[in-house]
Parts: sequence; C-alpha cells; structure tokens
Amino acid sequence: MTNFDSLKNLLEKNRSVRRFDSSKPVTESTLRSLVELTRFCASGRNLQPLRYRLVHSADECAALFPSLAWAGYYKDWDGPSAGERPVAYLVQCIDTELAPDCLCDDGLQLEAISLGATALGIAGCIIKAFNVSAVSKALSIPERFKPRYVLALGYPAENVKIVELAPDSDIKYYRDNSDTQCVPKRSLEDLIIN
Repeated sequence: MTNFDSLKNLLEKNRSVRRFDSSKPVTESTLRSLVELTRFCASGRNLQPLRYRLVHSADECAALFPSLAWAGYYKDWDGPSAGERPVAYLVQCIDTELAPDCLCDDGLQLEAISLGATALGIAGCIIKAFNVSAVSKALSIPERFKPRYVLALGYPAENVKIVELAPDSDIKYYRDNSDTQCVPKRSLEDLIIN
C-alpha cells in the first residue's frame, strides 16, 4: 500500500462518532501523543498559538459534558447516554498573548489529531457548539487561553459509513434502519469546477 493509499484509508475511516465505549479509557499518554502530532503541522506566520487542555479523568469528563451540544441534525437526541459518553477530550485553545486568531491552524491541527486517533482505533467528534465560559470554568482554564474547539474522544460504540449524496438529496447525516450513522458525501465530479 502506498502512502497515498494509507492516507486515503485513514481519511475514509475518520468519521465523527457520537457514541463511545465508556469502559475503554484513553490515557493521558495517548492524549499527549496526539497533541504532539500538531507540532508537525503548518502554522500561519509560524506563530503556533494553539494549546490543548487534556481531559481524561472521569470527574473532569463529567464536569465538561453538560457544556457541549451534540449532533445538531438529530433534533430529538440530547447526546450520548451515560454509558456512551466520551472518556477523554482535548480542548483546543488559542493563547491570546501570542495571537488574536490562529488563521487556519485550528483545522489543520484537529485533522492531524483526528487522523492520529483513527490510526490508533480511537474515534472522535469535533465540537464547536459549546458554552465557552462554562468549559473554561469547569476545567479551570486560565483566561489567556480561549477555547475554540472541543474534541471528544473514545473507542467507538457505533458504526459510521460514508454514503454517496444522491442528486437533489440532503447533506444531513442520519441513522439508517440498522442504527448506522450515514454521512452523505458529494461526488468527486461535484467538487471539481470544469
């Protein structure tokens, strides 16, 4: 398998998971290894202003969970139940003493972390819908660090698959009859301007 094929395979497996096996921990060491991947990412102006709050204890995970919003397309679902909640989180913050914004660094680093997690069999869900002040308070994050994203992590307790987006179909993810989360994706031809 070529490096390109390996990367494509990881990208295909790297899906947002919202239900996790809470009996399998993700260690601090693993979180540190995932954050280390960000050191090798490009950075606008090479400022490298992003920092990560590692969350892996049961108490901190429980304190963080109520501040998060889950799966906006599932209107009748309040998020994972107690036995299916994430066992770890990475809270991505910008160090405002270094820069007021991070240009595109946040997305590059989240993709690197997500691909690294996928390579380890760990699933994630990048969350932008959360109460910033409640997250900062729950985790005692110093004021200079402003949370941008929360990456929920754990071993998957659900199946997720990519499905072709049919013409005139909806792009919203959904669960099929077998409770598999389906993620419609546009075709290659739809992405290319001729």
